[in-house]
Amino acid sequence: MRAFLMLEDGTVFKGRSFGSTGERYGEVVFNTSMCGYQEIITDPSYKGQIVVMTYPLMGNYGINKEDAESRSPFLEGFAVKEYSKIASNWQKEQSLGDYLKENKILGIEGIDTRKLTLHIREKGAMKAVLSTQDLDEQSLLKKARGSRGLVGVDLVKEVSVLKKYNYSQSKEAKYKVVVLDCGVKYNILRELERNNCSVTVLPAQAGYEEILQSRPDGLLLSNGPGDPAAVDYVVKTVARLIGKIPIFGICLGHQMIGLALGGKTYKLKFGHHGANHPVKDLRTGKVYITSQNHGFCVDLKSLNKKDIEPTHINLNDGTLEGLRHKKFPLFCVQFHPEASPGPRESGYLFAEFVKMMQRSKTRKRKL
Repeated sequence: MRAFLMLEDGTVFKGRSFGSTGERYGEVVFNTSMCGYQEIITDPSYKGQIVVMTYPLMGNYGINKEDAESRSPFLEGFAVKEYSKIASNWQKEQSLGDYLKENKILGIEGIDTRKLTLHIREKGAMKAVLSTQDLDEQSLLKKARGSRGLVGVDLVKEVSVLKKYNYSQSKEAKYKVVVLDCGVKYNILRELERNNCSVTVLPAQAGYEEILQSRPDGLLLSNGPGDPAAVDYVVKTVARLIGKIPIFGICLGHQMIGLALGGKTYKLKFGHHGANHPVKDLRTGKVYITSQNHGFCVDLKSLNKKDIEPTHINLNDGTLEGLRHKKFPLFCVQFHPEASPGPRESGYLFAEFVKMMQRSKTRKRKL
C-alpha cells in the first residue's frame, strides 16, 4: 500500500506502508542509532513524533517482549529506507511489521531517509502527517500545518501510568526510591533494582504529600515526551521537594528540575536522538558516548550560578547536559545513563544517586 509523509514546509516523501494503516500526525525527527529499533519504538519520549532512522535497514532481527522499554509503543510513526522482510534471531517472537500493526503504529519504507535527515538538519524538526488513506498532497499539507506540534503541549499525561505500583520491593534493598513516571523507560527501573533499591512508581500527577507519604530515600524524575514547560504541575511539585529528599533527574526530569530551579528551557533545532552523542563530564574531564532523546534543552544562562553547577556538556553543540545543586542533594542529566539502546558507560550515575541517598541518611541519623 502506498504511503505519503508530508512535512509542513510542503516537502513530501512517497513510499510504501508497513505496519498499520490510516493517518497520524507528529513532529519528524531522526535517530542515528544503528540498532535497537525496538527500544526506540517503545521509548515513551517519542510520543507526538514520527521517527526517521538514519541507518538504512530495519527489522532484520524482529521483535521480542524482553527488549520492550514500556508497556506499549507511543510514537506516531516509523520511517525507514528499507524494511527487512526476513527477521532472524533466536529471541524473535514476531516481525517488526506485525508488531507495528498490532499496536496501530504506521510505518513507511522506500523513502530517501538520507535526504530527509539532511533536510531536517538544515530546516529543523517540523510538523508532519503520515498517511495511507489520503494521498492528495494539498490536503496533506493543510493537515500537517494544522496539527498541534509539541510546543506548549503536555504529552506526559498521555504516557504516564494512572495508578501507583511497586516495581521492586526486595527485603534486601537498602534504599527506597520513588520514580515519578513521566514516561519512564523500564531499564531505569532495572538499573535502580540492580543498585540495591526498592522501587515504587507514581503517576506524574502525584503531588508533594503523596510522594513524601511513601517515605522515600530518594526521588527519580524520569524521561518523557514533549515540552517540559507544559508540565507545570510536576515542576511545582519538584520545586517544593528540593532540599527535602535526594533527587535525580533524567532527560525530561533534568529539564523539569532546571525549571524548578528558576531556569528556562528552549526548543532545539532538531534535537538529540541517537546512541552516539559525546558528553564531557566537567568534573573529571572524561568524555562519554551517550544515548539521547530530547528536543528541548535547559538554558544554562538562565540558572543561578551561585547555587547551581553545570556538570556535563554536549561536545557536538555545547548545550547543557547535566547540573547539580551546590547545597542540596540534587543532580540531573540530559542524556540516558540507562541506555537501551546505546552505550552503558554512563551507568555510574545510578551509583552516584545511591551514594547521595546514603549521605543523606547518614546526615539525618546524626541529627
